[in-house]
Amino acid sequence: MKNVPQIKIGIVAVSRDCFPVELSRKRRIKLVQECKNKKITVTEIKTIIESEKDISPALEEINDKKINALVVYLGNFGPEGPTTKLAEKFAGPTMFIAAAEETGKNLINGRGDAYCGMLNASYNLGLRGLNPYIPEYPVGTAEELSEKISDFTAVARVMLGVKNLKIFSFGPRPQDFLACNAPIKPLYDLGVEIMENSELDLYDIYLSAKGNPKIKKIAKEMERELGKGNTYPELLQKLAQYEVALTKFLEENLGASKYAVFANKCWPSFEKYFGFVPCYVNSRMAQKGIPISCEVDIYGVLSEYIITCATQMPATLLDINNTVPADMFKESKNKVKNYKLSDLFMGFHCGNTASSCMANIKMKYQLIMHRLMEGGKEPNITRGTLEGRIRPGAMSLFRIQSTADTKLKAYVAEGEILDIDPKSFGSIGIFAVKEMGRFYRHVLIGQRFPHHTGVAFKHAGKSLFSALKMLGICDVYFNLPKEILYPAENPFG
Repeated sequence: MKNVPQIKIGIVAVSRDCFPVELSRKRRIKLVQECKNKKITVTEIKTIIESEKDISPALEEINDKKINALVVYLGNFGPEGPTTKLAEKFAGPTMFIAAAEETGKNLINGRGDAYCGMLNASYNLGLRGLNPYIPEYPVGTAEELSEKISDFTAVARVMLGVKNLKIFSFGPRPQDFLACNAPIKPLYDLGVEIMENSELDLYDIYLSAKGNPKIKKIAKEMERELGKGNTYPELLQKLAQYEVALTKFLEENLGASKYAVFANKCWPSFEKYFGFVPCYVNSRMAQKGIPISCEVDIYGVLSEYIITCATQMPATLLDINNTVPADMFKESKNKVKNYKLSDLFMGFHCGNTASSCMANIKMKYQLIMHRLMEGGKEPNITRGTLEGRIRPGAMSLFRIQSTADTKLKAYVAEGEILDIDPKSFGSIGIFAVKEMGRFYRHVLIGQRFPHHTGVAFKHAGKSLFSALKMLGICDVYFNLPKEILYPAENPFG
C-alpha cells in the first residue's frame, strides 16, 4: 500500500557511565542479531548514549540512516537525562525497552540493573511530557524483546500515519445522520489536517475528469476485478471517471501532508447528479490504502486509516446494523461455535468493502436508495454497489470519536466473522464478539458512539490499543468478560 508509512526502525543503546559500556554494546548487538534472525528489519545505531554530548552524533547517525522510528534500549541502568532528551529531540515515535540479566553466573561485572533504570527513565519521560511506546512488560532477553519490537512496528505506522494525514471531506453529513458529524478541533490535536469542501466541488472535479486517458485503464481494471459479477458493464466508465477524479484531486491537494483519505457525502443528492452510487469506487480506494468513508464520517475514515496502518490490510466501515434472527441462529448452530445469540450481529453497508475482503462479489444497486429514488422503476442512478458476503475469519471492531465537547475516546473489540450466509443484501456478514450484548449497551450506547464501526480483517487489538495510548487517548473501551461489570452496569442483572 502506497498510502501508509514505511517504517525504518533504529535501535540505539544507552549506558550509565558507572556501568561497563561494553555491556550495553554487546546486548545491543545481540538484540539486533535476534531481530534479523526473526526477519524483523532493524538498523543498528552504533553511537551509544552515555552523556548529553552523545545526543548530537546519535541524531546525526539516525538521520543519515533515515530512521523514522526509534527503539531506545537500556542495555544497563542508563543515564535517564540524556536518554529521555534523545527521545525528546527525535522527530518520530520511540519505544523504550530494557535488558534482563542473562545468567546467575555473572552478576557482578555482568549485572546491568536496567530493570531499575527503566523506572528512572519513565519518571524523566513524564517530566519532559513524552509518551513513548512501552510494552506491557518492557524488560527481557534479546529473544523476548525482538518480539516486542515487532509489535512496535505496527504502532509506529499508526503514529506516523496519523501525524502526516490529511482528510478531504466533501459535503455536510446527510440529514438525520448527526452521529457522523463531530468537532474537528481534536483532529488538529492529533496532528491530522482536514480540508473541507462542498458537494459542488466534488461534482466539479468529477466533470473535469471527463476524457482523462486514465479512465479506460481504470475501467479495464474494474472489469477484471468484477469478473462474472460485472452486471452493469456500461456503468464502468462513469465509475472510473469518479475514481480518476478523486485520485487526481488527492495528488494536487496533498500539500505538506504525506497521506490522505476521504470522507464524502454519498446520498441523497449524489445519485441525481452523478448518476450512480459511489460504493464500488470506495471499495477500490480502500484496497489501495485510501479509505473513503460514507456519509461524511470524518472520524469513521480516521478509524479506517488507523486500522489500515496497524494491519497493512484494507479496512472497511460498516453499520452495526441488525440482530441475527433466532431461527437463523438455530439453523446455523454448528457454525456459531460457543457464541450466544446476543454475541452476534450483522455488519452491513451498501457496498464499500474491498473485494479482497469479500467471499463473493457482484455489482448491484442500492436497494434502500432505490426505494427512495426510483420506486417501481428499473435501477439506474442507484447502481454501483459491490455486494456479497464479507469473508469469514478473524476481525476487530474499532472506532475513534470526538465527543461534542471535543474529547477523544475510542473502543476496540476482537471477534470473528462467521461462515454463515446472512441471506440479505449489501456488503454484509455475521459478526461475533464475546459479550457483544453488554458491549453494545454499556459502551456503544452508554458512551454514545455512532452506528459506524471500523473493521480490521485480523485481530489487531494489541497494536490499536497501544497506538491510542500513545496518541494520548485515555478513554479506550473494550468488551469485558461476564465476570467483570461495566461501571454503569446493574449488578443485580
